[in-house]
Amino acid sequence: MNDSQSQVHLRLANRDDVGLMLGIIVSAFSTRRVLDPPTDALSDTVEVVRARLDGQLGIIASVEDSAVGCLFLALDRKRRIGTVHRVSVLPQTRRHGVATHLATAAAELAVDAGMTSLQLVARRELPEVIGWWVTHGFRTISQIDEHNLLLGIELPARIKVPTSEAMASLGNKLAGVLRGGDVIVANGDLGAGKTTLAQGLGQGLSVSGPITSPTFVISRIHPSRTGPQLVHVDAYRLASAAEIDDLDLDDSLTGSVTFIEWGAGLVEQLSADRLEIDIERSPDIDDNTRTVTIRAVGSRWADVDLHALFSEEL
Repeated sequence: MNDSQSQVHLRLANRDDVGLMLGIIVSAFSTRRVLDPPTDALSDTVEVVRARLDGQLGIIASVEDSAVGCLFLALDRKRRIGTVHRVSVLPQTRRHGVATHLATAAAELAVDAGMTSLQLVARRELPEVIGWWVTHGFRTISQIDEHNLLLGIELPARIKVPTSEAMASLGNKLAGVLRGGDVIVANGDLGAGKTTLAQGLGQGLSVSGPITSPTFVISRIHPSRTGPQLVHVDAYRLASAAEIDDLDLDDSLTGSVTFIEWGAGLVEQLSADRLEIDIERSPDIDDNTRTVTIRAVGSRWADVDLHALFSEEL
């Protein structure tokens, strides 16, 4: 795991990293504001850190081969909740994106492990820390006690799709939770399976007409016999959001399910509520498996459990 632009490198910790992680934790927490009661982190020992690594994941962040940050990620596979704690960055490297890299890596690991949410405990006396997590999408779930808040964020659903037939089946299942006004933005390389997903979607929505890539006509409308019509858009040849506006999609949004291929960065202004779907090929050219990540954006999806919807075999 690494980001070449910021030169922050991430790796999983092993038992040889116990002393390294303890040093980062102590250095990071000892320079924070003094709290009453004191933070538990200042009582950590080698034995405590070693015990954590035996049952949890540790992530270490480095810059120019020097370790500058770390955190622990606990995975509750029964409740499907990931919990991050001891998020630590050396004082001299704060405000350089290290914590963001750590949090992002923890979220990705939690998604890959099938977790549905990521949580952490924050001290109420540190509003700047709470504010940082809020700007990264976390919200207050509950007040644990007079000193501690439980913060959390819903994680995207991720599923392995082994065949084209399974991709169509995924679209069919997705259609079951859609209604008029929903917007879906699908991204992935050429041949990743976006149109196949749209075909399954069309089947689930009972629309008419064959669903093919609309690349050369940019958009097609497929009326439905039983529910909302499907507007299928291919934004591959569009260079700006202004060109999206020229399609007058606003006129059809309310009563339609709008499925937009190659729409990332172009169509977000269409709706604050949308599903963002990323389709990735396997790095093995002989493996047809696709990894599909579905991210819900906006209040429309607050009560829709996409994880439960796609937890079954396709």
